[in-house]
Amino acid sequence: MKSHLLTGLAAGVLLTGLAGGANAADFVTKHKGTIILAARVTTVDPTAGDPILTSANADTTLNAVVSSDTMPTIGLSYFLTDNIAVEVIAGTTKHRVQATNLPVADTWVLPPVVTLQYHFAPTQKVSPYVGAGINYMLLYSEKNIASFSKFNIDNGFGTALQAGVDVSVGGPWSLNLDVKKVYFNTTAHTTLAGPGLLHSNVALDPLVYSLGMARRW
Repeated sequence: MKSHLLTGLAAGVLLTGLAGGANAADFVTKHKGTIILAARVTTVDPTAGDPILTSANADTTLNAVVSSDTMPTIGLSYFLTDNIAVEVIAGTTKHRVQATNLPVADTWVLPPVVTLQYHFAPTQKVSPYVGAGINYMLLYSEKNIASFSKFNIDNGFGTALQAGVDVSVGGPWSLNLDVKKVYFNTTAHTTLAGPGLLHSNVALDPLVYSLGMARRW
């Protein structure tokens, strides 16, 4: 639901930005050496849904479900050439892990992503781009909700694809809409009295939607 709300808001704001940008008297173009700092509102929406298995790999009929979350994030880009930039994003989100409808644990995720981008129209007021890169999923401050004696999710590296657009609103300022698809597989482990050790090979693979303002130098 949060991702749909953010997408709708993004469409409305970008249409406003298109109208405003078209009338802007001047704006700062992108070029080699440009630095862009973006402050965004970001929704991280994992897919998950993988089966939970016993230590003997028997199906428990439960599935690992991970909630979405929306938080502020920042992005920093540097242009290596007029069209090619590298971007790093940072932020943290909180997610609830469930075994189907049974709450299991809450965990915070720090998923820094580094992408190499290609900007198609760096001198235009409406400047789309695509990118690809890597991320590292660091899960921390895990808090048990159910009566598990132990719960943890493995950290690790993943890959990311990216698409976005900058819409100038005059001077060094622009609206930014950015969407990333992060591919990350991990393993969640729990220990439960009775069934013993349970695990799930979880494909989090979140969609990451971001909307915000950016400044160029």
